[in-house]
Amino acid sequence: MIEPFLKWAGGKRWLAARGLPQPAHFDRYIEPFLGGAAVFFSILPSRALLSDLNQELIDLYRVMRDHPLRLTRILQVHHALHCKDHYYVMRAWQPECLIERAARTLYLNRTCWNGLYRVNQKGEFNVPIGTKSSVLFDSDDFEKVAKALSKAEIRCCDFSDTIEEAGMGDFVFVDPPYTAKHNLNGFLKYNEKMFSWTDQLRLRDSLGGAITRGAAVVVTNADHESVRELYEGLACYISVARASILAADAHRRGPTTEAMFVANISQPRE
Repeated sequence: MIEPFLKWAGGKRWLAARGLPQPAHFDRYIEPFLGGAAVFFSILPSRALLSDLNQELIDLYRVMRDHPLRLTRILQVHHALHCKDHYYVMRAWQPECLIERAARTLYLNRTCWNGLYRVNQKGEFNVPIGTKSSVLFDSDDFEKVAKALSKAEIRCCDFSDTIEEAGMGDFVFVDPPYTAKHNLNGFLKYNEKMFSWTDQLRLRDSLGGAITRGAAVVVTNADHESVRELYEGLACYISVARASILAADAHRRGPTTEAMFVANISQPRE
């Protein structure tokens, strides 16, 4: 198991630490919403297909895989220069060099507010500076991360293109942005801008095809009636308890549940 190098809103570190249903044997791991890749780094499969529609995120993973030492050296510079002024200069900068861009992405992720990735209508990263002062951590081992990623094909594409390739012998883990048919809170409304209910329907249909082709599938999603109805008859539903840390008001944080849907995996466990 490797500690994910990115902090990602809605990430699954808590689920990876707890363990999730998976087939006893599989040939390839597939994850079409990569984010912080906590499940990938917990499983460390011998072969993987990883994808996301976020080009900036995919560029970072490719650079981490192919140029970990050069990425480290640039982050050491950011670490030495980090302050409020440097953060906002970097936030506004658009480097042409791929490795510089990847280092900027990781620097902003580690020093912005709550590790949030958000862009404006122009596609510009606009999250304010956070409270963290460290850019590099003692636990960082980018060469080890690169070795794990060397076993993966990394693509920038829509989730449907990736899931379309899944079949017998594949294990597909899907953690999309959470939306429901009738959004009930600000977080779901925020995600609706990125991932609509129509996208949820497309995802369900894509996964239905993969399941029919024999792929083992685990999906996490909002534990909402509309989402549960979406996967009824397609996959086994499990309610997974966890602590809520998304609310800005600490009084609104507390125990909550997420939905998990499992298909083509014998005897799924909670």
